[in-house]
Amino acid sequence: MTLLSFTPSRHLKLNPTTTFVSIVRRPPLNPVPSSLFFCPTSPPLPLHILYRPPRPSLSLVSAPRAASSAGSLLHDAGATALVLAGAYTLVLCFDNLTKRNLLQQSLSRKLVHISSGLLFVLSWPIFSTSTEARYFASVVPLFNGLRLLLSGLSLVPNEGLVKSVTREGNPKELLRGPLYYVLILILSALVFWRESPVGVISLAMMCGGDGVADIMGRRFGSIKIPYNHRKSWAGSISMFVFGFLISLGMLYYYSILGYFNLDWMDTVQKVAFVSLVATVVESLPITKVVDDNISVPLASMAAAYFSFSL
Repeated sequence: MTLLSFTPSRHLKLNPTTTFVSIVRRPPLNPVPSSLFFCPTSPPLPLHILYRPPRPSLSLVSAPRAASSAGSLLHDAGATALVLAGAYTLVLCFDNLTKRNLLQQSLSRKLVHISSGLLFVLSWPIFSTSTEARYFASVVPLFNGLRLLLSGLSLVPNEGLVKSVTREGNPKELLRGPLYYVLILILSALVFWRESPVGVISLAMMCGGDGVADIMGRRFGSIKIPYNHRKSWAGSISMFVFGFLISLGMLYYYSILGYFNLDWMDTVQKVAFVSLVATVVESLPITKVVDDNISVPLASMAAAYFSFSL
């Protein structure tokens, strides 16, 4: 019986993660008699690795991300449906109040102007933190914009919508101020979203400040502004005060939710500056050239971007 033995080389290292190893002895260069069974000077034995543990699959690594993405999409789809339902219910309520003559058409129009935009801004935090969330939120004003187009072009007549949103009950009016209004909502959501105070302030000025200015101006606007007899001091003062207060309220709302971290002493001054700019622009006699739903939010965006960038 022939016995084989070997002495492992001190240079031989085994990989602890290797499961199966095959040790093969290299044949000696010079044959030796079979009676010599002990060879202390044998050369190092090479290792042939037959199996290594598999690395984690990329599909296993990406699975949690895919699940999280799917969850965010479902979250945002549900939030979009909820906000759409709320917006539709809001307009429907004012439609019914106008049809029953419980609200004047002009007052109903301004209440829709104030509440729908502000509620849209207040709804942003219910959407997820995904990058697609702003696009889901923009579906809400986009849907309302399509309604305005269809009704304004008389493709799908909607008498209640016309009465609650227009000044004179003419469907063509839906293609001007109301349509500009929803376009500004879409612009603010896509460009600024919850990442900047600029969009929040500009919508607060357009919805809250300009909306209240019209109501107060109609009721208490006997004293007109010298350079624009269609505007009153009561309306302009209301524009400044309510635009300022609603903007601060919106910023505080987003601050307590953790979206903004503001120095309030500095913020109050900046918001006051933006309110002043928006009030001056709203008072100018340019309504026939540029609608207030375009001039006021764009001027507010420019002023807010300038002041908050300093």
